[in-house]
Amino acid sequence: MFDLTSSKLLILGIVALLVIGPKDLPALLRTIGKYVGIIKRQAAEFRAQFDEAIRDSEFAELKKSVESIQQETETAMQEAQSSVEKQLGDARQSVDEAMADPNSSADANSHPPAPAASAEAAAASAPETLGALNGRAASADAAEAANEAIAAVPVQPPEVFFRATAATEKSGA
Repeated sequence: MFDLTSSKLLILGIVALLVIGPKDLPALLRTIGKYVGIIKRQAAEFRAQFDEAIRDSEFAELKKSVESIQQETETAMQEAQSSVEKQLGDARQSVDEAMADPNSSADANSHPPAPAASAEAAAASAPETLGALNGRAASADAAEAANEAIAAVPVQPPEVFFRATAATEKSGA
């Protein structure tokens, strides 16, 4: 807009010297410098306020996005927790049914009947075992009882299972 070159500034200085005079020119230049400094300070202050408003706006947007991510995470965690609790309830129910009916058809093909002493021990510690798995048992004794109950369940060697399966397939059942 204004193209001030050195030659134009020299001409402007000569005209100012002739119009104002050599006596009043230094006072005029000080006054002009003072007002230019005031204008620069106000411009810097305006820019600082403008930058602060932009930062606040960006901060508000960032805060909203973090809150939405937090809400999504909480929802996902609640869904996962309810899914785990449902699966745990189903497992607890199937364990209770298996404990109530030790001669079920699913167990007859894969495991021989458990001895009475270990079945009673497993039945007695089943609620503690499930409580320990669900996080409700806080003592180390309950966890130890759960480990003993799991160890008391007889495990059939794999070759016995495969022989029984092969015999079942040969008979056509």
